[in-house]
Amino acid sequence: MGKRGYLMKFRRRREGKTDYKKRLALVKSGKPILTVRRTNTQIIAHIREFNPKGDVTKVMVTSKKLAEYGWDITSFKNTPAAYLTGYLIGKMALKEGINEAILDIGRHTSTKGARIFAVLKGAVDAGLNIPHSPDKVPDESRIMGEHISRKVVETFKKVKENIDKVFSAKSGESKKSGKKKKSHDE
Repeated sequence: MGKRGYLMKFRRRREGKTDYKKRLALVKSGKPILTVRRTNTQIIAHIREFNPKGDVTKVMVTSKKLAEYGWDITSFKNTPAAYLTGYLIGKMALKEGINEAILDIGRHTSTKGARIFAVLKGAVDAGLNIPHSPDKVPDESRIMGEHISRKVVETFKKVKENIDKVFSAKSGESKKSGKKKKSHDE
């Protein structure tokens, strides 16, 4: 009989950063993964694909990028900013030829109406195919910021229009130049 010692858990598991059971399920799906993280100051979203040497990030955006599209509200972590971050990453992913993904919320608690699900709703509204339960997403009035102020609602509409303008212009340029859109399967 051999001696059996204590088997130490992986460092990221010990630190409470990674749930390896969930990660394995995400990796087995074979689809790109929409990862959403919330910090004290912003929302971070990126779409990554599994690679044995390390995950490869295809598209990444933070809510701070919304300032380039006219977001002049001080908070980059509220529900409207989360939605617009999801909308922006959805448009960027479609431009890169990514049409579907699965959501990874990490160690965040899955709470109905959470900002993380506002990011999901934004990505779905942008055109990404992400399996989800409609019960979890915040309602339209919270997404638009009606619970905050009228200025937030106006800014929300303006930023969404600006994102649409930028990405419709970019898709029009690629059609005019005769470029074939890159398929995710190629």
